[in-house]
Amino acid sequence: MDGGGSTDMTLAFELEALKRLARPEEVFSDARTWSEYVGVVSEKPTYVVTNFTRKNRIRQDFFSGPRGREESLENVKAQFDTERHVFVGVDDGDADLADGVGWEYLPVERAADAADWTLGEADDEDDGAADDDRDDWP
Repeated sequence: MDGGGSTDMTLAFELEALKRLARPEEVFSDARTWSEYVGVVSEKPTYVVTNFTRKNRIRQDFFSGPRGREESLENVKAQFDTERHVFVGVDDGDADLADGVGWEYLPVERAADAADWTLGEADDEDDGAADDDRDDWP
């Protein structure tokens, strides 16, 4: 990504950014080759992130859990002492968040271009609510 920078990096994806990539599991595999730690941060409930990562066979080193994104990024930065902390997001709010907690911000489109990842259709599907509509639940 970013032309030969350090591999001593922690990379966090906003869940919505990850959903915009055509093959998120391949993105994670690729990112692991040049990042020490890779994970997902979101305001969505934990089960939403867990459902998405399981469905896409993504093994993350960290996730936001029940915390908000700001607290999660602060905790990850304190826990993972790497030279760089990069947050891949989707909008100005994500950029402001990254700036506010001392992370580098990278829009998903620019990250995809730099790393040769394929963007997919924006995925508004499945925040886990579909599971609640199943007929076989008691």
